Amino acid sequence: MIKVVQYNMLFNLIQDVFTAMGCSAEHAKIGAETLISADLRGIDSHGVARLSGYVRLWEAGRINSTPDIKISYETLSTAVVDGDGGLGLVVAPFAMEVAIQKATHVGTGWVSVKNSNHFGIAAHHAMMALEKDMIGISMTNASALVAPTFSKERMLGTNPICVAVPGGQEFPFVADLATTTAANGKLEILQRKGAEAPNGWIQDLNGNSTNDSHALKNGGALLPLGGDREHGSHKGYALGAIVDIFSGVLSGANFGPWVPPFPAYVPMPENQPGKGLGHFLGAMRIDAFRPADEFKKDMDLWIRRFKSAEPIDPKEPVIIPGEPEAEMEIQRKKDGIPLLELVWDDIVTTADKFGIKL
Repeated sequence: MIKVVQYNMLFNLIQDVFTAMGCSAEHAKIGAETLISADLRGIDSHGVARLSGYVRLWEAGRINSTPDIKISYETLSTAVVDGDGGLGLVVAPFAMEVAIQKATHVGTGWVSVKNSNHFGIAAHHAMMALEKDMIGISMTNASALVAPTFSKERMLGTNPICVAVPGGQEFPFVADLATTTAANGKLEILQRKGAEAPNGWIQDLNGNSTNDSHALKNGGALLPLGGDREHGSHKGYALGAIVDIFSGVLSGANFGPWVPPFPAYVPMPENQPGKGLGHFLGAMRIDAFRPADEFKKDMDLWIRRFKSAEPIDPKEPVIIPGEPEAEMEIQRKKDGIPLLELVWDDIVTTADKFGIKL
């Protein structure tokens, strides 16, 4: 069953939960905005369905609700941000603001982040640059659930990449993608529904392709984008590795199999080489390359031409990355956010834990 919840009610509830965890009013607001942005854009796997997961991490002492987020090293165009173990939902927006400020002054800004946690959807952070007539880039490493091509061992996370490009009159171009065939959150949705996983999403303990959506719990692994070598999984593996290096190795965060797991019940990896989880964010001022108005006019032309590309099936026209999510956001702000009954029950239980009235 589905329960539709109005945006304001859900936002206030999330904010109250983060406040009850000890977050400042500002951090609770930012965290709620970041988390619910996933639900608004239809990325239900990364939204309020994960709220109780953040609470469990806090209860396990793995999230600092009162972090001293700061720049630990910087140049004119680059910086390293230490998240002090805070909510990634708060740390990443802080880092993106730093990247935007640097781009404002010198044309581009690049920020790597260490000592953070899961940051929600990558699009939220990259899109912060759009209103400043900038191109935004965001990526993060994540707990090791993905086996490199030819391996049985989990070494990488789903490691998403997002690039957000402003248009003029058209919706912005927002490419937000996991470097796996599917994000783990989508697998979790299938588990809640008791459904099987499509071919190419996951392999079992022995490295064989499987449709068992619970295979990860039995020692299996997610597959890189492409699914197998014949379909280009080595390219997905390479993309995931790039994200891991930029987010973890470059910042001083953990990387590869040492990245802290999101589920609080999973033991922390031993002999971790870095601090927490890592992100990488960037902003590029368009007028550092050409006048922004000219660029956005051409970007609109680019978008319209691709949308008019002749479709294979007239009932399924060509779409632009980010277009369905932008339309979904408009609809859900107006009509409410649909939640699976299991997700709603979990939210209610979380609220009850803190004595929060719905």
